[in-house]
Amino acid sequence: MDAGAHRCFPMPRNRLQHRLRMLNDRDALHSLGVAAAACVLSLGLVYVGYFVHVLRIARNAPCAPERGECVLLFGKHAPAGRPDADFEARLARAATVWATRPPQRMLLLGGGPAGTRTEAALARDALLARGLGADAPLLVEDQSRDTLQNLRNARALLAAAAGDAAAPVRAGVHVTLLSSRYHLARCALFARQLGFDWELCAAESRWSWHPLALWRVAGEAAYVCWVDVGTRWARLIGHRRMLARIS
Repeated sequence: MDAGAHRCFPMPRNRLQHRLRMLNDRDALHSLGVAAAACVLSLGLVYVGYFVHVLRIARNAPCAPERGECVLLFGKHAPAGRPDADFEARLARAATVWATRPPQRMLLLGGGPAGTRTEAALARDALLARGLGADAPLLVEDQSRDTLQNLRNARALLAAAAGDAAAPVRAGVHVTLLSSRYHLARCALFARQLGFDWELCAAESRWSWHPLALWRVAGEAAYVCWVDVGTRWARLIGHRRMLARIS
């Protein structure tokens, strides 16, 4: 599970520190052990199921929002402040969405290591350079380091904008989750757990069967398996602290 749910930690200095912090968490290790056991005892069938699930979403996700009231643009690690090809594809799609059907607001998600420009700041500058006006309703969320934190902080920002801490859940805030195809299953999982009314928007126009794309799907499948099986286990045993980590 993504770490740091309801705790106040300083911003990690780098991605390695963030990941080590997550693996040094007993609830995360507990859920990881349960998910691993499920995969082993099923002779890998549990993992295969999640792989197919992540691949199906990656292949079938639309690349244009149907409602587009609020777009959440997920950032991506950008060493030395240079977005990679995946990040550039997300930015290009966000600019296209803005040009064809401007949303009421767009949240740019993603922090960064101390002393560097955040993913959200890089996204904002890139979108302005791609033609968005200075008055575009862009909200910057620059304190998160993973997908769960992205969405939890986005929920708080939307609640603040509505003036009601419970507004996103009670009103079923509809959001468009814009990210790379391989990442969308993870985004959808956390959005559902956090109470969003969501739709998906893929950065890439179509799915590619490139080996790197399949490798990324394989990694995402392992992660989604970890979080989803761990969550189901926590509900089964009534482990409130673990459930609080992903809600």
